[in-house]
Order: sequence, then C-alpha cells, then structure tokens
Amino acid sequence: MPRPIEALVHPAALAHNLAVARRHAGGARVWAVVKANAYGHGIERAFEGLKAADGFALLDLAEAERIRACGWRGPVLLLEGCFEPRDLELCSRLNLWHVVHCSEQIDSLAAHKTHEPHRVFLKMNSGMNRLGFAPQAFRSAWARLNALPQVDEVSLMTHFSDADAPRGIAHQLAAFAEATADLPGERSLSNSAAILRHGAHPGLHNDWVRAGILAYGSAPDFPERTIADWDLQPAMTLHSRLIATQQLQPGDTVGYGSRFTAERAMRIGIVACGYADGYPRHAGTGTPVLVDGIRTGTVGRVSMDMLAVDLSPCPEAGIGSTVTLWGRGPGGALLAIDEVAHAAGTIGYELMCAVAPRVPVRVAG
Repeated sequence: MPRPIEALVHPAALAHNLAVARRHAGGARVWAVVKANAYGHGIERAFEGLKAADGFALLDLAEAERIRACGWRGPVLLLEGCFEPRDLELCSRLNLWHVVHCSEQIDSLAAHKTHEPHRVFLKMNSGMNRLGFAPQAFRSAWARLNALPQVDEVSLMTHFSDADAPRGIAHQLAAFAEATADLPGERSLSNSAAILRHGAHPGLHNDWVRAGILAYGSAPDFPERTIADWDLQPAMTLHSRLIATQQLQPGDTVGYGSRFTAERAMRIGIVACGYADGYPRHAGTGTPVLVDGIRTGTVGRVSMDMLAVDLSPCPEAGIGSTVTLWGRGPGGALLAIDEVAHAAGTIGYELMCAVAPRVPVRVAG
C-alpha cells in the first residue's frame, strides 16, 4: 500500500470562505488570489471552490494559462505585472489585466504593438516599500499611462503592510487618498486582513478587494483572532497514520539530538510525516496534532520522514490510527493550520505552500 500521508483540499470550505470575504467587502468585487499554486492547494483543485469570485489574481503567465484552461473567461490580474516586454504579447492573447509598478513597465507598454488596449492597475507604494510608485510620482505615472493608446483603463491600487497589526491602515490610506484625489479609475486596496478587520472603515473605498489567505481558511491576524472568530473553514487537511508505537521509561529520549527526555513512563506514536513532506522541522515538542480526533502534541525533533507524538491523551490509539497534522480530523475535530504554524514560529501561508510534491493530494467530497 502507499505511504499513508495525504493532503485533502476542501472545495466547499473555499466557497464558504469566499462568501465570508464578500460579506465583509462592502459591495466590492472580489479577487480570489491563487498565486503560489493557490497557496499550495493547486489552482485546478481550488478552482471549483473559488469560481464564484469576480476575478482571479496571480503572479505569472503560467498560472494565468492554467486558470484560463480551467474555463475561466472573466478578469485575471497579474499582481506583479509583466517581467519583460514580450510578456505583453501573452497578456494580449489571454486578455490579462496587469499591475504597473515601475517606469520600465510603462516603457514596455509604450513600445508594445497591440490591437486591443490593456487594462492596467497602477500601483502606489504607500508605505509597504516593496512595489509601486512613490506618492509624489504617482500622478505623473498615471498621466503617462493614460496617454498611451496601448492602455484602455487605469485602475489604482496599493497594498497595506499593517492591516493585521496595531499600526493599522490609516497612514497608508491617507497617503493613497491624497495622491489619488480626483483621479478617475477603480480602486483596489484591501488584502485579507483589511477585508476582515477594516471593511467598515469610512475612508476605505474599494471597487475590488483581494481575498488571499482568508480564502484558504487561515486567520490573517492570528493569534489575536482565530478562524472561528472570522467564521472561516480549513480548506486543506494534512493527515497521516501511526506506523509504530514506543513505550518510554523515565530518562528515555526521542529522536535526533535527544531533544526530548521522558520524565515519566509514557507511550508515544510514530507518524509517517516529516520535513520532506513539508512539515516544519523547527516545530518543537508540544506542537498540536490530532490523533483519532483527540488533541495531543509532538515530542522531540521532526525528522525527514517521521515525527513522534504523545499518546497519553489517547490511550486507545495504535498503529493505523489517523493523525491530523492540520485541518479536519475525525468526528468533526478541527486543528487550524494557524495553531501549528504559530507553535513552529511561522505562519499558515508557509505551511500551505510548503507541502512537498511527494505528498498525494486529493479533492475531498
């Protein structure tokens, strides 16, 4: 039989989470963000659950071709725009919208020969300091784009750095509002954290919002709020089984480096899952896990193909017992990916995207 580890993708959860985004969006249209292979879920597997979106936002042309191959004929947005001038040819052929965040991209558009003008989203660097024109340069960039016959419509966008944090969005919102005052065009400002936390902000006008991590069932502001607080559902389950058990005596150690020492007699289980499957090696003892739907924790260091769990809370467990690394467990039990990530000192995004190619993936239901 195959190794028992498997990832499940839950289309119904994706659809539910997208509906949550829409409820918070204040009437704005919703981009379903499917960059990084739909955050590790697989674009083709996620499409069914996300096809009620108004558009799909992603990073590169290969992803755009895949979403078109799924049968999607609506808007598709390249979030980082074109990386070289010839990319514009495929944008024309696939009818892609694209972000413009630097002068070189405007130069490429000006030299591009096309029969159909392009829909572009002009990006402002309102404080994130990654991509975009500085506020003082934004209007001149807009004027250049607006004068090009290769450009049909110019929309305006920015990205918030602290929508999930105490600093919030006010400083960036003020910079954006001042620099774009009286400029025509649709606006796209809110990422997942802004959709959920700031959707009712009186100065936050969105024509489009970008539902990223929330669509996949992770709370953008964990641990302040959880997926239960936001009514989100896990869209991915990573599960495996126990393949062995060991009985420890006081003083026995577990795993490489003997990072765990038993203080009492205890039974542990060995799970067919390790860092070569995408489970974080830096997840220390106590990282939450479900065994037959019962919450327990890992013990010792995660190795390439295996990890160990404490079976004290689940004495009936044995070889073949179901182990939920994150997501949906037996009997309706849930383990949010955010809890696992937090215990490992990272975020749910990384765990979703890190599931290894060797792990079989199946669409649930």
